[in-house]
Amino acid sequence: MSQNMSSGSQTDAWRKLLKAAAKPFLFLLFLTMICAFLAHYLVGSETLEEYAQNDPEAAYGTAPDASDDSDTSDIPDSSDDSGAPDTTDSSSDPDTSDDSGAPGITDGSGTSDAPDAYNTAEDDQEAAEDMTDSTPASGSPDRITYQEGFYYEPLTDEVKERITGISYPETGCTVPYEDLAYVGLLYIDFNGDEQTGELICNKAIAQDMVEIFYELYRNEYRIERVRLVDEYGGDDTLSMLDDNTSCFNYRTIDGTDRLSKHALGCAIDINPFYNPYIVYNKNGSGETYISPKGSEIYADRSQDFPYKIDENDLCYKLFTQHGFTWGGNWNSTKDYQHFQIVLP
Repeated sequence: MSQNMSSGSQTDAWRKLLKAAAKPFLFLLFLTMICAFLAHYLVGSETLEEYAQNDPEAAYGTAPDASDDSDTSDIPDSSDDSGAPDTTDSSSDPDTSDDSGAPGITDGSGTSDAPDAYNTAEDDQEAAEDMTDSTPASGSPDRITYQEGFYYEPLTDEVKERITGISYPETGCTVPYEDLAYVGLLYIDFNGDEQTGELICNKAIAQDMVEIFYELYRNEYRIERVRLVDEYGGDDTLSMLDDNTSCFNYRTIDGTDRLSKHALGCAIDINPFYNPYIVYNKNGSGETYISPKGSEIYADRSQDFPYKIDENDLCYKLFTQHGFTWGGNWNSTKDYQHFQIVLP
């Protein structure tokens, strides 16, 4: 019996012990529930699990798993063709990469850490301005560019100074400067090299000139030189002897007192030494006059030789398409170098 009493005492002791232990456990459980409720309320109805899903880097100290199903379709692709991320904000900064594709890396101050070989924002802005305004420091703000290297503009003071007293008489010239245009162009010389040329023409045909000479250049049509006749003192004979292609020259027709179409800037001579000026039965003398001297061999147009202009020649086709007439089609006189146009 004493054994049974001992066993019951032990049971009562265990119950008292469990009861005593349960009180703090229940208190902790209750406290936890209160804390959870407050946390839920303070974060705007966002659970801890939701918080962890929405901001895993803050919750766990790690980036989100790239294999998750989150929608990133509205995130712009910031990589170049090589797959390397672009470190600049392409929505506001100009392209600062050079031709190799290497990115120009900028810091928050807007200064570039890229090597000097890379373009800066200012360089790109200047390049953009250069592309839209090809006028050099000595050029005119009214310059019209047809293609790179092919342009025309009103005569600048520098050009006026070059021609006045030579191709443009100081007195007596009936053509005002304002009716003329300076034309810059490229051409292929007899050696196959690219050269820069210049001529002065009537402003009414300046657009025709850049279009024609651009096509000649593009087709590698050979022209020996294109210089202002002023480099020959305005002497047309010297210009022809040097096989120079020229346009404006306020002068009379050779052997007459009548103004040439060159005086109006409405005529041009192309490769004149190989395409001479010929007058048959000059002044009724029965003689044939050929200019320039030394080009007599090229007066026989039945022969084949380089740089000959005829009706199959590209130069002939282009000028006649633009409304010019060819001196090679004249009757008693043949001017194979010469194209002219009559203005309305």
